[in-house]
Amino acid sequence: MKITRLFTLSLLLLLLPLGQAWADAYEDTLQVFREAIESKHFFDNAYGYAVFPTIGRGGIGIGGAHGRGRVYERGNHIGDTRMTQVTVGFQLGGQAYSQIIFFEDQRALREFTGGNFEFGAQASAVAITAGASAGVGTTGATAGASGTQHDARAVANYYRGMAVFTVAKGGLMYEASIGGQKFSYTPK
Repeated sequence: MKITRLFTLSLLLLLLPLGQAWADAYEDTLQVFREAIESKHFFDNAYGYAVFPTIGRGGIGIGGAHGRGRVYERGNHIGDTRMTQVTVGFQLGGQAYSQIIFFEDQRALREFTGGNFEFGAQASAVAITAGASAGVGTTGATAGASGTQHDARAVANYYRGMAVFTVAKGGLMYEASIGGQKFSYTPK
């Protein structure tokens, strides 16, 4: 019994820094988007947002991506989300990127958190880093930008109450594909 308690306590102490690292990943990602010229003004007007510190994706003919994130309403963490993406078409490689989805109003946030939400083929993301525009859209469609994450200039607007931005973290992906992102939501 004493060994079990000691083991449990040791395990909890080892995992404690991981919780802090996870929290830091969210704050670090939010800071990147707050500093980027094209996404920073969305923080002032958006009703809420979902942030994904890292989404990993890869493909050879058929591709996929997955990431975990948090959902915020008026700056308060209200739940967690998962993103899964499946694509079909010419694609080769792997990539990691961060993503944020801004919700223009309460209706858009409720639509996202109301169940399994899915972006269709017409949705696209604005890439905030140089060279990141090739294949980082939510469904294979992209809008590009040049420069660094701090001086990128791209056109971004709400589509059906949502605006999506991505920042490439690494990897290389060649892609001409179609697919969609599906999101699930779990309240806090």
